[in-house]
Amino acid sequence: MRVDARGLTFEVIVDGPPDGVPALLLHGFPQHSGEWDDVVPTLHAAGLRTYALDQRGYSPGARPTGVADYRIPELVADVVAVLDALGLDAVHLVGHDWGAVVAWAVAAGHPDRVRTLTAVSVPHPAAMAQALANDGQQKARSSYIALFRKPDKAEKVLLAWHATALRKLLRGVGDASRVNRYADPMREPGALTAALNWYRAMSRADLASVGPVAVPTTYVWSDRDVAIGRTAAEACAANVTGEYRFVQLAGVSHWIPDAAPGPLAEAILARASGTAPAGGTA
Repeated sequence: MRVDARGLTFEVIVDGPPDGVPALLLHGFPQHSGEWDDVVPTLHAAGLRTYALDQRGYSPGARPTGVADYRIPELVADVVAVLDALGLDAVHLVGHDWGAVVAWAVAAGHPDRVRTLTAVSVPHPAAMAQALANDGQQKARSSYIALFRKPDKAEKVLLAWHATALRKLLRGVGDASRVNRYADPMREPGALTAALNWYRAMSRADLASVGPVAVPTTYVWSDRDVAIGRTAAEACAANVTGEYRFVQLAGVSHWIPDAAPGPLAEAILARASGTAPAGGTA
């Protein structure tokens, strides 16, 4: 379905029992709402109604051209406005990668709209900012961001030769058809630039300014994540004042919703129901 909010039009995939408890799902870079396809059947079976949002820059009708239009406060305001448009007072909030950054910031700034938070792969933005400032390994893991922030050059590198570099970046999501599912939309005019503008608008100050999270929270991290190291992951706990769980998935890459949808769904449901997860908790 299409949702009009803040003068933009967002694509939202709605599914699950009509009277189910709502869960809002936020994707990461360079994916889209389809990254949740293998996660949501388990959520639906447990009674959740899911709303998978194609965020700013990814929905064709929500693609402003200015870099500043992609700062974290704008992304947060989108989520709140979409919730208003959908008539949802409060949701179980789930975010992966950049979607996790937005989810952390929504939970910190608008706790009345968030029943529970499950953040996937990327830790609390303040923990990330601290690691980027002080941890050499995290600096090395995040070195790719320097390319992503270069206008035109990043697009040329990632899209050259039928988007070979972009497809290589996505190889952890699964087979070629799954890689194509995410890479092909990024080849549409303006799509990759809009997605990269999230990185270009990012500042360490914006990350550090996200406050502590008081809602019940689970952070899911995988030990083969090439982008996020253990230092940043373990620093996350200091930025949550509510009930907190750290779920570590062994042998799983950064692309958790694609690579480990079952364990992720279990972690989301354990958080949403307030029960302890079956395993994999540190």
